[in-house]
Amino acid sequence: MALNVVFIGFFIIAFVIALVRFFFIGEHDIFNAIVDSIFNNTELGFKISFGLAGALTLWMGIMKIGENGGAIKIITRIFSPFFSKLFPEIPKDHPASGSIMMNFSANMLGLDNAATPMGIKAMKELQELNADKETASRSMLMFTVINAGGMTLIPVSILAARASIFSEQGKAYPGAVVDASSTSVFIPILIATFFSCISSIIIVALMQKIKLFDKVILAYLLGGLLMVGGFTYYMTQLDKDQMEFQSKVFANTFIFAIIIFFVVLGLRNKSNVYESFIDGAKGGFQTAVGIIPYLIGLLVAIGVFRTCGALDFITEGIEKVVLFFNGDTGFVEAMPTALMKPLSGGGARGLMVETMKNNTFVIAENGHLRESFSSFVVSTIQGGTETTFYTLAVYYGAVGIKNTRYALGCGLFADLIGTIVAIVAAYIFYPG
Repeated sequence: MALNVVFIGFFIIAFVIALVRFFFIGEHDIFNAIVDSIFNNTELGFKISFGLAGALTLWMGIMKIGENGGAIKIITRIFSPFFSKLFPEIPKDHPASGSIMMNFSANMLGLDNAATPMGIKAMKELQELNADKETASRSMLMFTVINAGGMTLIPVSILAARASIFSEQGKAYPGAVVDASSTSVFIPILIATFFSCISSIIIVALMQKIKLFDKVILAYLLGGLLMVGGFTYYMTQLDKDQMEFQSKVFANTFIFAIIIFFVVLGLRNKSNVYESFIDGAKGGFQTAVGIIPYLIGLLVAIGVFRTCGALDFITEGIEKVVLFFNGDTGFVEAMPTALMKPLSGGGARGLMVETMKNNTFVIAENGHLRESFSSFVVSTIQGGTETTFYTLAVYYGAVGIKNTRYALGCGLFADLIGTIVAIVAAYIFYPG
């Protein structure tokens, strides 16, 4: 519903503004520019989606190896003591506990296609324990808000989209050395999603009067905070070149280590690793093909919205506010994505692509092409926040809950924290 309103709104607003500019300002080429943007973004959407196919095929295959090898079960065992404290109303050995852990584990591994069905299953099982079938229970609230602040270890779709855009936009600089990595946002996204997830847990725990100073809860929260905080502190003590080098080494080493870990798990559990990869890879290709109409539709809508001047008006307004407080405006181009993300992941993805397309590279002092800051920060925001409205609509709608109580407010709070941390982390880790 939200995406339908956004899609229609972009076209109507663009048309009205174009009429004003045509008749009252005398910009008689405005409709020509809008129509050109429609066809250009249609072509771009197809090229990006086609480029996504390879990366998504690879990663969905890798993730399927981990899933069949038992990676989700391992994550479940690691975090089950922590989550049992956050869901005290769920009886021991109730099937809802397993579904909740499977959902969280799938989200952490970037298995969106597996996470949503598991989440709906968890909500149905929680509904069985719910005394008021139209009002969200405490367990439902905790579950959905954590999903809204969801932590992701490997942001598969972001890395795939960045690789595709870098490849496509790099064609405009034949012979140039492109010194940009699609994985450079891995660490800032990890930090942003961690704090978004932790803030979602804390805010709901406070609302439900769960004892945050319980030794189990405290151990997990402080343990995670110390690891992420300690790593961030260590990285900030390095000079820019060393930070860039070590960030790149850590991100790529971690990602490859995950792949090896999944393969070893598959061997240990005697699953057919290659067949698992092929099974998951088929889903990755189907996902890439399925994205084409959605991405083209959103890019066209965003393109006309930008060409008419509406998007620039929003970003210029935000920029003036930031300048009024003597702030740095480097992140302003990413704000439309940040504002869209709670409403629609697809819409935010379209805005991210639009931002990256218009400002992908800058020329470094050595003459190499480097990623622009706006491209870097918009990717970090896209990966570090969640689609709160969509998440709540799907999960509560699946079980007929009408009164979601404080779920929306807590979810948006987690999104806000994720956005703020994403911007700060982007400034710290930008390899420019």
